[in-house]
Amino acid sequence: MPAADQETYERHSYDVVVIGAGGAGLRAAIAAHESGARTALICKSLLGKAHTVMAEGGIAAAMANLWPEDNWQVHFRDTMRGGKLLNHWRMAELHAKEAPDRVYELEQWGALFDRTPDGKISQRDFGGHRYARLAHVGDRTGLEMIRTLQQRAVSLGIDVFMELTVTELLKDGGKVSGAFGYWRESGRFVVFEAPAIVLATGGIGKSWRVTSNSWEYTGDGHALALRAGATLLNMEFVQFHPTGMVWPPAVRGLLVTESVRGDGGALLNSEGKRFMFDYIPEFFKAETADSPEEADRWYTDKRNRRPPDLLPRDEVARAINNEVKSGRGSPHGGVFLDIASRRSPEFIKKRLPSMYQQFMELAGVDITKEPMEIAPTCHYVMGGVEVDPDSQMSVVPGLFAAGEVAGGMHGANRLGGNSLSDLLVFGKRAGEHAAEYGAALAGGRPKVSTASAHDAAEIALAPFAHDQGHDNPYSVHQELQAVMQDLVGIIRTEHELRLALDRLVELRAKAAAVAVEGNRQYNPGWHLALDLRNMLVVSESVARAALERQESRGGHTRDDFPMSDPYWATQNVVVELKEGTVSVRRQPLPQPPAELAKLLEEEAH
Repeated sequence: MPAADQETYERHSYDVVVIGAGGAGLRAAIAAHESGARTALICKSLLGKAHTVMAEGGIAAAMANLWPEDNWQVHFRDTMRGGKLLNHWRMAELHAKEAPDRVYELEQWGALFDRTPDGKISQRDFGGHRYARLAHVGDRTGLEMIRTLQQRAVSLGIDVFMELTVTELLKDGGKVSGAFGYWRESGRFVVFEAPAIVLATGGIGKSWRVTSNSWEYTGDGHALALRAGATLLNMEFVQFHPTGMVWPPAVRGLLVTESVRGDGGALLNSEGKRFMFDYIPEFFKAETADSPEEADRWYTDKRNRRPPDLLPRDEVARAINNEVKSGRGSPHGGVFLDIASRRSPEFIKKRLPSMYQQFMELAGVDITKEPMEIAPTCHYVMGGVEVDPDSQMSVVPGLFAAGEVAGGMHGANRLGGNSLSDLLVFGKRAGEHAAEYGAALAGGRPKVSTASAHDAAEIALAPFAHDQGHDNPYSVHQELQAVMQDLVGIIRTEHELRLALDRLVELRAKAAAVAVEGNRQYNPGWHLALDLRNMLVVSESVARAALERQESRGGHTRDDFPMSDPYWATQNVVVELKEGTVSVRRQPLPQPPAELAKLLEEEAH
């Protein structure tokens, strides 16, 4: 194969390049295009193969279709409380205010939502939300969202580059100038020249052994941003969705939507007990049912206190983890989720068609007749690129981020349903501001230098030059997943985190020397070797941030610091790369203005 400095690269020039084609990427590309920018959309896999489709429950938006009392202020309070008040207040405010318009916009573009008897968009209950506010399409909401956004993007004529992986962001004088990547099919390199880049690459879950995330989720956007000079915010907060499949092994980690519990499902331990009544935190006791009988009445009239099965995800995940560790778990290391004894088969098949089909086809379990066996699965990272809340631009001029790759919106823990409205609200904002930034550049567009492209190519080609006696990328990936699962999982300690960091240093050295065979065409070993570079720097970011935050809050639980600390309620943990080394520092959390602070004070009382 030709050396990096001898190869001719395929080149493209755009005003805005969006990396990632899930909900946030599609919405950003649509917004950039409609703002007049020549826009490209890049996806690592096929268009439509996005993690957004796994968001089955719905889109959280205070539309008040079922509850007239619901409004953006209540949604704001729920989001801030679910995030343990560590959210960026401005992002939570914008999200709560703008989410309803983004849902109605989807409807105008052809999304087919479920309806109330009087014809309004139906809304369902979800954990942590005071009112039923998730606009939904059965349990296939994410799929319908992607279908609608994809159809809109294609109809607008936005250029799409499928099965293309970006390995490096390029800069000129401190500003973004473009991106470097390769076609996964042929291995040929591609250079994109653009003054504005929007990262919409999703999460980091493939660094853990048990995860709901698909193969694309290797932390590419987080790592690209770090290497480009951006900062990451609060990477210690990783959400383990409380209900992922645990049996059979081939589907371990696959998501079981929260809608199962929202529609009446109950969590049971091996003794048949509804154990969540033993884990109601003081903060939620005022609005949570005290008995199973009271909880069941709530499903009928929606005016009694809600069942503890619908507590925020971090609370439920920790409770399940404790039941398993206490010897009251299911045969395969989880607990049971029962809707069969609580709802009719007709109700289940109508409200939860995907769940019924998923369990029948993949696990041989009929959820209308028997309970599901579930356990927490690595699902979502609340931490991400530090961005301006209004524009979504990072500290690097021209680099924007939206969706799961962006930090700040969800604080210490994300409420179910807020992810879909998050990516709609901030995808639109990122696309619009990226287009505006590019159009307003004075002194011309930043340039992509030949030298920077050659450097990126040499890094990408390095695994082919290594001696075949070195480790292969598959074994290094398995070791990484074991380290993160066992030492940086739901429950953490200083001792285990330091062990993890020692192991990650060793694995980074191994990954830097992995060898791949064959050539660049259809070479999954090479793809994984490049992904490992991203996974390792992001995993180290999570571990170092988790070591720094000496308290338990939301998706971060320290067994050696089991309580929340008022000091840490005022601090973000910021991650940055300094001369190739991951470092962390503390940064004061922005405080809300008086009118929003008053809303939160009212909630606390």
